Amino acid sequence: MLRFAEEIMLLLLENEGEKFLHVPDLSLRYALAGGVLMDLAMEDRIDTDLEKLILVDATPLGDGILDPVLADIADAGETRNARYWVERAAERAYETRDAAMERLIARGILERREDRFLWVLRSRRYPVIDGTAEVEVKLRILEVLFEEVIPAPRDVVIICLADACGLFTELLPAREYRRALPRIELVRQMDLIGREVMAAITDIWRVGRTLPPTSPARPSGASRTTP
Repeated sequence: MLRFAEEIMLLLLENEGEKFLHVPDLSLRYALAGGVLMDLAMEDRIDTDLEKLILVDATPLGDGILDPVLADIADAGETRNARYWVERAAERAYETRDAAMERLIARGILERREDRFLWVLRSRRYPVIDGTAEVEVKLRILEVLFEEVIPAPRDVVIICLADACGLFTELLPAREYRRALPRIELVRQMDLIGREVMAAITDIWRVGRTLPPTSPARPSGASRTTP
């Protein structure tokens, strides 16, 4: 199973995987942070209510992307709300991004060609450990939005994350985005696990759009087409 951070990076690939879509730094950081928290929620490590994010199980998952954030939550001296933990997880966003990219390369989904400074998507279906294949995240989302395919729970999360962080305005042409809005809103109503996390991300993102942009750290050897 791919983690949400990995799927977010794949969602941003364009031109058959030759480069990444340029998105605001704020959008990328909070999409990755939200993805980490949503994976922890789906692994029954955390839960949320209207006022706080709750640690359910501090047992590490053996996952280098999720365990550092889980440890932060477990080591906290007091219970905090979802917004606090979204912002804390966003502080690790560049490490999360780099780890997600390395995993995609190790899985054989992406190939890094240093001589051309390109990321190459090797297949429209992703190989996974059990030998089955997972359809590319972008294709799954387009089917949900425009063909009214019933979304799987993880597709609901990805759509909600993309919406909360304003990614759809970058991913879709304006006309298609307007067409998809009613469907996006419907899918948002399906998200019960991460409603407070998504609300926190939406609030942070809207406020952050009014602030001066920050300069993202760039991974070693990456080209200008990478996020």
